[in-house]
Parts: sequence; C-alpha cells; structure tokens
Amino acid sequence: MPVQLLKIIKGKYEPPLPSHLQREDLKHLHAGLDHTNKYFQGVVILSYPLTKLGDGTDFFKIVLQDNSCARIDSINILIYGKMADDCAKVIRNGDTCIVAGFKLAKSPTAREDGRHGCHLEVSEEAGSAIYIYAQPSTTTASETASVSVAPKYVYTPLDHLKDGTIVNLYGIVKFFKPPYVSKGTDYCSVVTLVDQSNVKLTCTLFNGNLDSLPKIYKIGDIVRFHRIKIREYNGQMQGITSAGFASLTFDGTVGAPVIPRTSSKVYTFMDEEEKTVEELRIWAASNLSISGPAAKLSGVRPMLFFDLTCQLVGKAQVDGSSFLLKVWDGTKCPYPTWRVPIEARDLEGEKVLLHRLRNLTVDILVYDNHVQLAKSLKIGSFLRIYSIHTKQASAENEDVSHVEFHLHGGTCYGRGIGVLPESHPDVKELKTFLESVELADSQSMDSMSSLELDSTSNNIADLESQRCQQLSVTVLTDHQDLSNTVLKTIRNSRAPQQYRIRAKLRTFKPQKLYQSIKLHCSKCNSLQEVPDGDTFDLILQGSAVTPPNPELHSTSWYESVMWTTQDQKQRKITIHFVKHDEMLLYPEDTLLMIEGGTSKEIWKLTRRFKCVIPVRSTKNDLELLDLSAPFLLQGKVKYYGCKQCSTPKPIKNLSSLAAEPRPSWEPTEIAQVLGIEPLQYVFIMKFTLVDGTGALNAYLFDYEKFFQIPASEILSNNFLQQKMQMTMNTLCPPGRKLDDLPWLECFIKSYNITDGKKQQVYYQIFDTTVAEDVV
Repeated sequence: MPVQLLKIIKGKYEPPLPSHLQREDLKHLHAGLDHTNKYFQGVVILSYPLTKLGDGTDFFKIVLQDNSCARIDSINILIYGKMADDCAKVIRNGDTCIVAGFKLAKSPTAREDGRHGCHLEVSEEAGSAIYIYAQPSTTTASETASVSVAPKYVYTPLDHLKDGTIVNLYGIVKFFKPPYVSKGTDYCSVVTLVDQSNVKLTCTLFNGNLDSLPKIYKIGDIVRFHRIKIREYNGQMQGITSAGFASLTFDGTVGAPVIPRTSSKVYTFMDEEEKTVEELRIWAASNLSISGPAAKLSGVRPMLFFDLTCQLVGKAQVDGSSFLLKVWDGTKCPYPTWRVPIEARDLEGEKVLLHRLRNLTVDILVYDNHVQLAKSLKIGSFLRIYSIHTKQASAENEDVSHVEFHLHGGTCYGRGIGVLPESHPDVKELKTFLESVELADSQSMDSMSSLELDSTSNNIADLESQRCQQLSVTVLTDHQDLSNTVLKTIRNSRAPQQYRIRAKLRTFKPQKLYQSIKLHCSKCNSLQEVPDGDTFDLILQGSAVTPPNPELHSTSWYESVMWTTQDQKQRKITIHFVKHDEMLLYPEDTLLMIEGGTSKEIWKLTRRFKCVIPVRSTKNDLELLDLSAPFLLQGKVKYYGCKQCSTPKPIKNLSSLAAEPRPSWEPTEIAQVLGIEPLQYVFIMKFTLVDGTGALNAYLFDYEKFFQIPASEILSNNFLQQKMQMTMNTLCPPGRKLDDLPWLECFIKSYNITDGKKQQVYYQIFDTTVAEDVV
C-alpha cells in the first residue's frame, strides 16, 4: 500500500519496513545522488490544507523535521494525486513519517523558509510509499484546559539554554517584527526576548497559519513558548519553531488582567504561572525601556517614525509594488497631508463615510512585502501600523509643504501591520473616542445617496478645472517681496538678475520625461547621461574574468560564501556579507559585496538585502569596479561616482561603518569612506513660457523640489513616473488652447554663458514647486 499506518511493538515498527530500504539522514540528501533504496524519516511539524493544482491533481504539503542538531533540520515534502488525499486524512502534527521512493528536486523556497535546499516529491504513480506512525492520543491531548490532567512543565531561563535542545520558556518582548508573508508559503515573525537574567534570545518563527504565530502587539508583552528548538549560530543562541510549537502572549503592563492571547482552544495555564507573568512585568517596568502608547495623528511631525493605532476606512491598489490605506484615529494631523492620486472608482470603502471623514483621514502608502497583507485587510478593522515614516515634501517653507505617510518595504525596525481584535483595550478606548468625534457635514451627507455623491464629485471636478485656469498651479517658496515682471521686460534686461513671473507653459522638452533625468557632479559641475543596463552588463562580464581570491574570504568584518554556477560558463560567484559585532545582520539591514554576478543576479539580491556593492579581487584587497558601473545598489536605485573627482579607497574602509553602534549604510556615508564623489540624479528640462508680452525658454535644474519627486527614484518607480506625467499634464494639458492653459507663478534668474567670443543669456527656474493640490 502506498500509504501505511505503523505501530511500535517492543521498540520495533509493525508491520516492519521493507528490508531493502536504508535510512538517509537529512545532511546526505543531495541532488545527483542515488536515493532509490533510501528512506527519510522525520516528525511532522507543519501541514498545509489539501488543494488541487491547475490540472485537477490533488496536492498536499507537509514539513518533516529530523532529530539532528544541524542548523537546517527540516525539509518540505510535496505529495501528489491519490496519495495526497490519503495522507491529508491521517497525518497530524507530531506524527512520525517515513518517505520512500521519492524524487529529490531543488526547493525554490529554501532561502525564505530556512529549510533544506531540496524538497521530496512523492506520488503513487512514481512508486512512492509513506509510512505513518501516529502519536498516541494521550500526546495530542497533553495540553488541555483541565488543570486536573495538565502536565507539569519545566521552564528554562534564557541564560541556561543549550544548543540542540527543545525547551519551554518565558520571556519579555524586547523587539519584534509583525508576521509577514515570506517568499515561500509561510508567514514569518521574528521576536527578541529577554528575562531577569538579561540574556537575549532571538526567535524566528514560521507557520503556514497566521493565527498560529504569537499575538504580539507591542514591546513589553510577555510570551510563553512551548517546544521551541534552540540552536547556536555564530556564538549566539537562537530559537526556531519545532514540532508541536505553541505560544501564549500576555499584556506586559503591570496590573493588567493576566489573560492569555492564543488561537488555540486547548492549552494549560497553572496558577503559579500567573506569578511568573507578574514577576516579569515588574522586572520589565524597572529594567527595560518600553515605549508608551502609540502616537496620535494630532501629534505627528515630519521626519518621524512612529506606531499608529487606527481604523481602516478605505483602501486601493496604486501599482504593483504599493497599496493605499486610508485611516483615521479621531484626531487631526496638524500639517497638510498628501492625498495619493487615484481614481475614485478604485477606492474601496463607504463613500458617504469617506466624505464625512475627509478632514480626519490620512493616506498611508505601503510598499513591497506589506502589499499582500494590506490587500487582505477588511474595511472597518482596527490596525496597529508599526514604524510609519512621515516625510515632508518641501522643508523650506512649511506654509506650502505637506506631510506624506509611508510604510516602507522590508521589516527593518519592526515595520509591519497588525490587526487588533475588538476585545483589545486600545481598540475599546479608540472606539469610544471615535464615537464622540463630531463629523463634518454629517447631517447633510447622511441624506445623500451614492449616486448623488458621484454627481457632486463630477461637479467639483469641473469647478476645479475652471479654477485652475485662474489660479497658479505652482507655489513660490521664497522671495515673496518680489513683484511680477513681464517676459518682454526680462528679455530686454541685462543679466544676471532675479525675477518673479506669471506665465503659461506652452511646451516643454523632453516630451519623454524619463529622458530628463541626468547625473550631476556638484564638485566639478559636470552633467552626464544615466548609463544604460548594457554598460553595466559589459563591466560585470569583464570583471568576472578575474577569479575570486580565496585568501580574501571571511575576514574579521565580513563572511564569504562562494559557489560555481551550473551553466556552461561555470562562473565562480562570491558574496561577502558584512558583519556587525561579529554577527550577521537580518537581510534588510545587511550590506553585501558580490564578485562574478550578473546584473540580473545583483537585482535579485537588492530585493532582499539593504545594499549591494559589486567588487573584484586583487592580490591584497577587494576593489570597486570601473566607475562607469554603480559603486552601490540600494533598493531600485543605482548610485554612481564621478570619474574625474573620485579617488577610490580600499574596500576595507567599510569596516569603520560596520563598527558603528547602528550601521545605517547611507549612500553618502559609503561614498565618503570609499573616496567616491557621488553623482546626483537631477531633472533637466526646458520650459517655453508665455505671458502675452513675449516668450522665453527657462531651464529647470532640480533634484526633487519642483516636482516633489526624488529624481533618483523616478527611473525605477512606475507610480512616480505616472505621478510626474500627471503633473506635466496639469501644467501643460495636451490639446488645450493657449487661453485654457493654467498659470504658473515662478522665480527665474538670468545668467551669462560665454561660448567662445559670443555671450548668451540663459534663464533658470528656482525656488518654485508644484502646488500641493496638483501632486
């Protein structure tokens, strides 16, 4: 039988396994080896729901863990066809499974789920067999809410943990990352714990069911973990989920009710454990710096990172990598806030309520790994959003600036989104407060239907279009004392001078807006085109000719890994991971250097790691590539250096940044220690302005102030490109007559340039930004 249940009688399996089968350890499972008469045995630590593939084939996935103390001790098992249906009916967490007749294949999720680099594929058609030893029922019911039969658990202090053991423990949350979707199929959460011993333990927890992960809401919460596996890595103890892992979470506030948070209906909690929770609360109150309540919108300011407890009232997809959450907490932000440009039909939420809350809601743009979770959020749910970044669009004049709210990609510093239950004390308090808030236009709006709202919105849009023909769509950020000068007078005046003008934008160049991005060196004032991807590829191909130097691998400040590609070229690729305090950081905090990689491979790394520096080996040190290539890649941005002004220094100078208490890996700091004069991305455009008295060409030379968009991000961000195109369509609407064009108020300055013996006057726009309601 392909699926067979086993018993253990006198220490042996009954019925016995076929005599030709030999056990294979996890460490010996490698692609290319013969595993015909081998079997793998492990304990089920995770199982997924039975599903059907696109062709209708049943599919069932489980995760088996062996009993080794190796760093990687689990592997994915993929079961197909009738065997999948049979296994799904009988396999439970904690069962022992023996898998024979399997096919070994490379696992695409190994890097994300931390499991074996290969997975096992089995099916009845392939002649596979699975033998199952089910745990006795007394084991599955060992944790029960009945105190009379509850076992006595032993809890290990954090300073008594040993490598390779599975323990129960209590701890105080010193840091945590809310659960996020890994690039595999699991949810992941990272928690750093501390107890009275002042020893820290970082735990990485995976589970296919979001509700099975600890329900942690803030630093200072108390957690109880049962059956967590301890392993030593780089001299530090770490915790990982093992078979039967279970957790309880308690509010860490002294005096709060001791009520466990858990999705499990079956658990033990003894009277003496309540004393343990209280002792940890008291110790934490006097020994840990625990943050107070989350900030209110009324208390935010620009350039702030904060946690927000709020209610979701609207949401919308913006583009492939960003998503809009429209939220409120009953208070009003003291600054003008950015409204994300989306179509009204794309916004999900109750229109009447959105209109009534229009002066109290803020738009939070979430990116990358947070998008999938944001899509699943229900309108009306209560959220705690961690590490929101407030960004001021223009820092020079607060009267015209606005504040943007961003939840950046990655999980650095605990970034993430948590859904709070309605029973949470903070939610109860927030709901009471929200009910007391007086909403604008409540009486008149309550009687309006959604159709009337749509009609009203259309009328408002028409009025806005007419208003733009009279009002300026740009804002002056300085020199308010200057009076307007007509273009004819400016054309007839000598340079250099400064003017305030009111004109219309008749045309602009380049029409293809991406062509307006250049690279500028502030030291030598040179301009150059942004290199294309082919140039980078050629430089990488040339550097790959020089093989990595093994003598430069794994120094005191970085750890190296090298492998050979399986293609015909058999390239040698080496990655050097920069360490901090002799430890590797989380990927989103890590700077790495790569030798021998292609541009495609490097871009993949930038999606996971904070910074990537392409390098090559010399006899004594690593060095940067030719400065025609970027010296640094961060996110989707390539950072270049000026060939004329840079004096590259040895790569080992980066070790000084790695030694800082909290390395930020800012591009300017990296450039400085490496002797690079960084090139800055800049918008270069020519505007033809008219005002009825004449016309002149004025140049725009701007890093991010005019469009309120960083020039460095425009080439790699579709949303920002659309935003810029929408802005230009407002400033210079295509197909409109001159009389219908909006007015621009600008500052321009005239200056002389001598070309040979001839002197010419040029004009440049400065201290001007696009109006807030345009962007």
